[in-house]
Amino acid sequence: MDLFEYQGKQYFARYDIPISRGGPADTVDEAVAEANNAGYPVVVKAQVQVGGRGKAGGIKLADNEAEVREHAGNILGMDIKGHVVKRLWIEQASDIDEEYYASYTLDRAAKQHLLMLSAEGGVEIEAVAESNPDAIVKLHINPVDGIDVATARQACVDAKLPERALDGAADILVKLYRCFTEGDCDLAEINPLILKPTGEVHALDAKVTLDGSAEFRHPEWDAFRGLTEMDDREEMAAEKGLQYIGLDGSVGIIANGAGLAMSTLDVVNQVGGAASNFLDIGGGANADVMAGALEVINFDESVKSIFINIFGGITRGEEVAKGIVEALGRVDLKAPIVIRLDGTNAEEGRQILLDAGIPESKLRSEPTMLDAARAAVALANA
Repeated sequence: MDLFEYQGKQYFARYDIPISRGGPADTVDEAVAEANNAGYPVVVKAQVQVGGRGKAGGIKLADNEAEVREHAGNILGMDIKGHVVKRLWIEQASDIDEEYYASYTLDRAAKQHLLMLSAEGGVEIEAVAESNPDAIVKLHINPVDGIDVATARQACVDAKLPERALDGAADILVKLYRCFTEGDCDLAEINPLILKPTGEVHALDAKVTLDGSAEFRHPEWDAFRGLTEMDDREEMAAEKGLQYIGLDGSVGIIANGAGLAMSTLDVVNQVGGAASNFLDIGGGANADVMAGALEVINFDESVKSIFINIFGGITRGEEVAKGIVEALGRVDLKAPIVIRLDGTNAEEGRQILLDAGIPESKLRSEPTMLDAARAAVALANA
């Protein structure tokens, strides 16, 4: 679950990470009330889960109530890259001496948590990595050990933060790690992390992604759902209980297991294609689940081919095949299917598909993931 900026800041505040004084507003009058409470000057910020708010006119400085009314009225309802602004965050403006970047995420390959820290904040970390990779400190953290103030301070020294920022930044890094671990985040990012003229270090922005697998531990997360943005594909998948993320490519992806699904996206990209989605049908998917997955993929007008990548363990090949046959019987699929079916009862599954008499123009089988990816990309580009 991706949080809006204001939700991320509220989440940070639970772990004593300093944020700007402010509050959310859904109307112009609420924006004025929050501004009066925060103290002028204030910043009026559109709450949408997309970059480029400032360039689109979705972030404005206001020195008085009249300016808040003007900016709030203009920003509410604004369309920013297809996202309509329904809520604002009003916060006290901050004086900034310097901007830094800090984040925690999981390095799955290393099986450790990863701190990324840079003295170059305020821009996308990908841009920093491309233009000046040495400006990013990457520190792996054993989850058993965590991170202490001394280690965090040394990371700040290595990142070439100035002396007067070291103590404040180190303190925030320790608190941000607590937020990341105890708060069950997939990502906890501050960009920019600012140094004020007074010497205080402060989180000026918040990007937080919560781990959906930990939802059972956090009933308070229900409060974050009100404005969660999902496109039509994602809403349909959610109704069917599917793990789905919409992307921008033309190859529809269905796989069993998050790891295999990610690998499938990678191999499609490797052979020159682009996935239209991430869709994990899970380890014990049956015919109904597979049929539902194909219905969701079929709903996406951008899909030109469908790549089903199944390695059977708990998922049995004949169940996958039954799901495909059932889906083809009740859904007029607009795109051809390429399937790679291996593992438990794969032979039986392939036989079911063969016996169903499905034309090769609608479904073809390939022996390996790479072969199937190439076929799917070729069909999508045809």
